[in-house]
Amino acid sequence: QIQLVESGGGLVQAGGSLRLSCSISGLTFSTYTMEWFRQAPGKEREFVGAITPGGGVTSYADSIEGRFTCSRDNRENVGYLQMNSLKAEDTAVYYCALRYGSIIKFPGGMTFWGEGTQVTVSS
Repeated sequence: QIQLVESGGGLVQAGGSLRLSCSISGLTFSTYTMEWFRQAPGKEREFVGAITPGGGVTSYADSIEGRFTCSRDNRENVGYLQMNSLKAEDTAVYYCALRYGSIIKFPGGMTFWGEGTQVTVSS
């Protein structure tokens, strides 16, 4: 059974940091591109960041402005999203997702999804 389980969300003040984790089971994580998305109430799900299977390439949404970092540990089957200098507009449910192929930045192109974790940033 393929599972993606996010953790690490919560309530943080503006300017603070959080690290989200996405634990993978049921597939060979090292062969999949991991992408992170978020969805705020009343808005569409949007791309946040991505990392290639080997971890050598990352890509981020322009709105992130260098504040977030994607990483992964293929031996432990875990992906991470380090979020610094958080803003109120970063408040959303954050999802990790996997696809077999290159970074696509599009929710419809992802194959496997986690259930999401809530991040709330107070101003």
